[in-house]
Amino acid sequence: MWGSNKKKKVLVINGSPKCENSSTMVVTNAFLKGMKEYEDYDLEIINVQRLNFKPCLGCLSCWGRTEGECIIRDDDIKMVKEKILNADIIIESFPLFFFGMPGILKLFTDRLLSMMLTYRGHKPPENGESLHGLRYYDENKRFVVISSCAYNEVDLVYDSVKAQFDFICGKDGYYGIFVPQLKTLVDIKNENKLNRFLVKFSQAGKSFMENGNLDKETLSNLSKPPFSDGAYKIFLDQFWQEEKDGKRS
Repeated sequence: MWGSNKKKKVLVINGSPKCENSSTMVVTNAFLKGMKEYEDYDLEIINVQRLNFKPCLGCLSCWGRTEGECIIRDDDIKMVKEKILNADIIIESFPLFFFGMPGILKLFTDRLLSMMLTYRGHKPPENGESLHGLRYYDENKRFVVISSCAYNEVDLVYDSVKAQFDFICGKDGYYGIFVPQLKTLVDIKNENKLNRFLVKFSQAGKSFMENGNLDKETLSNLSKPPFSDGAYKIFLDQFWQEEKDGKRS
């Protein structure tokens, strides 16, 4: 399928409470631009913040009597679920909030429990598979997670996020792009530096569309910070001083 002539459907799930003003979407858009350079596609972007949905009730009906259907039917989750099932590529974009995904995105993710197979007490997987399987597994689908943070590195601060996606999708069931220091890079409004930084994301998007995957070397390169530790400390000191003085909007 990946090398077919079928025009691919790309669904971006923007989990930032800031919607279009998300710094993470700057990187996501660069990745999408690179994808477009290789092959045209149909794109839809959903802002989770603007969806109408209720929190999961924890009733587990979707694992039992309704067989994959949530009993809450009067909100937007069913519509989004159908879009996920119809998409060839799903990209989830969000900033790191307190070492996890933003609260609104966590509520949204909880409501997709129906897309997991019913847990029947089986042993945890030994080879990095989904903890208990995806109900609608499709080997031709691709899932990319793009997230940015304000820290120097991503090795530690993304442990909880990676663990959740590992449990849901399996370690090899998604491609994780975790970007340090991004908000500062966007906020300083140095267009030349920002554009130079974004080139590697566009190149990765093009390679992804061409090959249907992202190798470990590419993912590691995308996680390299734009500033040195010393320079970044100076930027942060200035940022917090401006916050203290009320100079930042």
